[in-house]
Amino acid sequence: MLTSKITFVLAAIAAINTGVNGFLPVVLWHGMGDSCCNPFSMGRIKSMIEENHNDTYVYSVMIGDNVIQDTESGFFKNVNDQVEEVCNEINADPMLAGGFHAIGFSQGSQFLRALAQRCPSPTMGNFVSLAGQHQGVFGFPGCDPNNGNVICEDVRVFLSKYAYNETIQDHLVQAEYWHDSLNEQAYREGSIFLADINQENVVNETYRTNMLQVDNFVLVKFLNDTTVIPNESAWFGFYTPGQDVEIQTLQDSILYTEDRLGLRQMETEGRLHFLSTYGGHLQFSDQWFLDNILPWLT
Repeated sequence: MLTSKITFVLAAIAAINTGVNGFLPVVLWHGMGDSCCNPFSMGRIKSMIEENHNDTYVYSVMIGDNVIQDTESGFFKNVNDQVEEVCNEINADPMLAGGFHAIGFSQGSQFLRALAQRCPSPTMGNFVSLAGQHQGVFGFPGCDPNNGNVICEDVRVFLSKYAYNETIQDHLVQAEYWHDSLNEQAYREGSIFLADINQENVVNETYRTNMLQVDNFVLVKFLNDTTVIPNESAWFGFYTPGQDVEIQTLQDSILYTEDRLGLRQMETEGRLHFLSTYGGHLQFSDQWFLDNILPWLT
């Protein structure tokens, strides 16, 4: 009986939060090397949203039981397991029962997209992706082979040699969205995460249906980003298959032309948005966030 009363009270609070305040709750998923509660990153973002949206509820994803485990999970835990864990946590949180907006930071962006595709209830309203790697990466952060650095090319080849090893795929997060454009077959067959959510092998109509439930999908690219290689991945662009120099845009990719995720439909309906800003990886001011991102959380 007591449990039922507590659940009722929390549900009532959730209703007030999305009703009187007029703002949906917000879910944040941090990037590599960060944590849910870092006062200089996610903690700062959380505070900005709360202060400007009348104390709306903000849930910042934490994997594991503490901040240390959360940070480690950004490197060393199977992404599919992480997405399932977050799905269960969100479903158990009555404050999110009425739906939520979402913001992904770097790799947290593609993790949240997987959540939208695999865990459609509660419904994701507007989804903002900041410097995501939606087509993966093919280069070590800060070491772009296309700038003429031979060592960077050697690093890229070395990483590709081991990235699709089953053990590495199961334990190393960044390997799970490593996308070798020179060997697309190895990528499609070896990637246990990105190849799945990008419908590379089997088109899962449920993924497409669930993605189309998102109200707006906002893709933000940082023009001076040297962490995401190529940085066009933030807009679903990537190297043209079979080479690693020319960029193929989302609109020229099979993902779009066959509309495997519903992105073409979303763009036609005015629900897919491309934003860009000068700066390195996730380098933005509080004012830029308030002017450009906060409006999507209304």
